[in-house]
Amino acid sequence: MAIRKRQWKNAAGDDKTAWLVDYRDQSGKRRFRQFGRKKDAEAWQVGAAWQVSQGTHTADSQSITIAEAGELWIATVTLKGREATTIAAYDQHVRLHINPVCGSVKLSRLTKPNVIAYRNQWMKDLSAPMASRVLKSLRMMIKDAQERGLVAQNVALGVTVESGGRSRPDIVIPPKEALAAILGQSGDDKALALHCLAIFAGLRASELRGLAWKSIDLAAATVTVSQRADAKNNIGPPKSKAGRRTIPLPDMAVQALRKWKLACPPSPAGLVFPSPAAKPISHPAMLQGISGPVQIACGLIKAEKPLYGLHAFRHACASLWIEQNVSPKRIQTWMGHSSIQVTFDTYGHLFSQTEKDAGIASAVERSILESTP
Repeated sequence: MAIRKRQWKNAAGDDKTAWLVDYRDQSGKRRFRQFGRKKDAEAWQVGAAWQVSQGTHTADSQSITIAEAGELWIATVTLKGREATTIAAYDQHVRLHINPVCGSVKLSRLTKPNVIAYRNQWMKDLSAPMASRVLKSLRMMIKDAQERGLVAQNVALGVTVESGGRSRPDIVIPPKEALAAILGQSGDDKALALHCLAIFAGLRASELRGLAWKSIDLAAATVTVSQRADAKNNIGPPKSKAGRRTIPLPDMAVQALRKWKLACPPSPAGLVFPSPAAKPISHPAMLQGISGPVQIACGLIKAEKPLYGLHAFRHACASLWIEQNVSPKRIQTWMGHSSIQVTFDTYGHLFSQTEKDAGIASAVERSILESTP
């Protein structure tokens, strides 16, 4: 590779100077790259020489734009069978946020300072969580392009959205008195079964909606999460490998499920909570039609709506396990968290050293029922 100075006059007769890197790529084809400053040319030359030696260099003329990389990435995630809602979210990130800011930039000219500038723009225009998701999509786009041999490195790695020192939003945990009231008021077999699984097993709403009877072992007193229902009511696997798990159940939950199984209407998928059409029940129908009336009967109302969403019972479950001195690693497994960091980020403030006995599922049940007025 060689660097030479280039001088010329523009159309207005002004003297112009540039520094030209003259090199051959890994296929032996002669290439050129021009810079306004010599030190920029020298810095680029070092990186390009290494890329050529490794066979990963992409010349400007052969590079695609970020917008084109986005189209290829969406095609990849679609081919991999990702959920329709996930693909739609990725597509929105690309169309509404990434392309307007940097879609015309070629991957070969993308640098880490560029990515930081884009990140700052997104943080200015969007909420911190959305900016973080858009930045993550950009990282995945570049990774996909890298795997296709269209760019040498992923310069977005290591760039994150800073929280600005603000704490995470407080999670809503129903008190044990409220949980006891809900369980006591759930006279309907279906409502009691639902609340037992939500409170004692911490299942997500999508997991409850996709739960099949084959995943419940009444003899072993366990529930196994192996599938879920997405926003469009399609049954599929959990969103991550960690989502597959088996959770112990207390006797109250086993008895409630035993009774509901006898009354549960049949469905082709053998669902525990099927809709009237024998399909996965929708999230609003599960909340408003099953849990809502119970909460309203208990006086747990806010703005004429049920006080707690289904996810609040999941938080309650985790807090009860923590109270029973369950290890963080086991809680991570039972909650289906992808990493222990997620568990600590969400519930770290609840962990404390207590001296309580085993029999965790029964102890959790007992602690709630003893709170009944």
